[in-house]
Amino acid sequence: VQLQASGGGLVQAGGSLRLSCAASLTTFNDVVMGWFRQAPGEDRKFLSRISWTTGGAYYTLAVQGRFTISRDNTKNTVYLQMNNLKPDDTAVYYCAAGRITVNAGYVVDYWGKGTQVTVSS
Repeated sequence: VQLQASGGGLVQAGGSLRLSCAASLTTFNDVVMGWFRQAPGEDRKFLSRISWTTGGAYYTLAVQGRFTISRDNTKNTVYLQMNNLKPDDTAVYYCAAGRITVNAGYVVDYWGKGTQVTVSS
């Protein structure tokens, strides 16, 4: 299993970036892909997830309306389009592959390496 995130970089406040996560999985059935981020000195935080099968998406309030998650099944790639970026969005961004469970909600089974996003004011 491999998750390769890319697309991070330095952008000015108000700008946009699109992160990509190329996934190599043994199966995509019931897989839910997610994006998280971790700022310096903080815990890793959930941002968004998308069902590989249905395309159904969910966002945390902090990014809803600014970030859009999508997937391209033909390329086995998940994207995170980030618009109107703010300095507070500066963090290492991680993609993940997991599943929805009845008791624990979204559970991550695999993590990708992070990609740095820096937003200057």
